[in-house]
Amino acid sequence: MDAVSTTATVAGGGPARSPLVARYDRPLRFYFLSTAIPWVLWFTAGYLSRSDHPNNLLIAVLGMAGLLAPMAVAWSLIRRDPVLVSDLRHRLVNLREIPVRFGLLAVLLMPGALLLATALSIPLGYSTDQFLLRGGLSFTAGLLPAWLTLTLAPVVEELAWHGYGTDALASRWTIWKTSIVFAVIWALWHVPLGTIKGYYQSEVVETGALATVNFLVSVFPFVILMNWIYYRSGRNIPVTIAFHLAANVGNEIFLTHPDTKAIQTALLVLLSAVVVWRERALFFGRPEQGLSGSESPITL
Repeated sequence: MDAVSTTATVAGGGPARSPLVARYDRPLRFYFLSTAIPWVLWFTAGYLSRSDHPNNLLIAVLGMAGLLAPMAVAWSLIRRDPVLVSDLRHRLVNLREIPVRFGLLAVLLMPGALLLATALSIPLGYSTDQFLLRGGLSFTAGLLPAWLTLTLAPVVEELAWHGYGTDALASRWTIWKTSIVFAVIWALWHVPLGTIKGYYQSEVVETGALATVNFLVSVFPFVILMNWIYYRSGRNIPVTIAFHLAANVGNEIFLTHPDTKAIQTALLVLLSAVVVWRERALFFGRPEQGLSGSESPITL
């Protein structure tokens, strides 16, 4: 099987049910292990982080092991199939298949939505200082530099989620259902991180109920928009890393008020609704109904 040519066909399809994507056929095993292992490691780290004498080295090891676990699970399911190995290799380097507008969207969409939300928050009484650079990060990560976890997480996560997990769901379901199911799983996947003292998710929980609910809700439009860009870019993995990284960095470099992030989520919900409506063939149609990235009628 020619993995490269089949990938091009998939990129032009709606729900990515092709003979190639159908080979990603272990969704239950992948998501069970990719969730259960981090949960055990991170809940343990959370318990230790709140003890009287926390072992910071062990907490850091548990935290990093949980982050790397889904990528390791994905590789264990791919490595024995030379076709999947070839497909993964191609999707890591097929940068030329990314339409320019989708490459720009991957980098600019999330920071742009945050800046627009910030502008909308000013008439509501929030400070213009939100446009200033933070000059640091709002969280710590124990012994690990916070900037390292901020930038490393998008890389290792997307190598798992879009290296195996997303296509494993899309091999059975529409991209719409794939996105919603994955968003639920991903939101739950983050839950134990909220127990590790000093971690970003823990800081979100301590900020209050609105910030916590917003974080969980924001996962849904985030996944929908990322999968849209992913499938319109030839199932390219680096484009999802760029999207995820831009969101992480954009949300940390400014002095953004937590309420403004709720406005950002509302904007992303509206945008994702427009995208899903305009891209009905991609999200709901049969494989042959989708359009290739270069033929997409979406203009933003």
